Amino acid sequence: MSDTYLTVIATDPYWQPGTQAADRAAAVLARMLPDNARRGLHTRWHDSVEVVDCGANLEKVSCPQCGAQLAFDWWEEAVSQCYDEGFRTLLVTVPCCDVATSLNALVYDWPMGFARFRIEARHPNRARLTGEELAALTDALGHPLRQVLTHI
Repeated sequence: MSDTYLTVIATDPYWQPGTQAADRAAAVLARMLPDNARRGLHTRWHDSVEVVDCGANLEKVSCPQCGAQLAFDWWEEAVSQCYDEGFRTLLVTVPCCDVATSLNALVYDWPMGFARFRIEARHPNRARLTGEELAALTDALGHPLRQVLTHI
């Protein structure tokens, strides 16, 4: 059986909200979900940065500087190396144009990222959030967000 998650994360992987802001944003997201999907809604804090991937939805990873598609083998090695260092940094040098950037700044198709905090809805029974919905969540949390739709 497969699972689907709709997750929102801060654009800054190291940022975490206070409990009140997280609860406020979770309540806003709950109102965007069908009744039968609200029971799968959770907020999660992590001691260190974690990969928030899109699972089977990932089609390609590209360089934010030159747009070249990056090899999955290179990306997996870069993530593994940062993981081994406890994600103290997400800085990498892309092989296509030799530019220093962040793993979080790479262009993921489908979107994904890195975070110490997330709000996720398991089996959200809906499509991606609209720009207006994401803006409402950003206002509730007090920090810019990105969304990740995961299929595993």
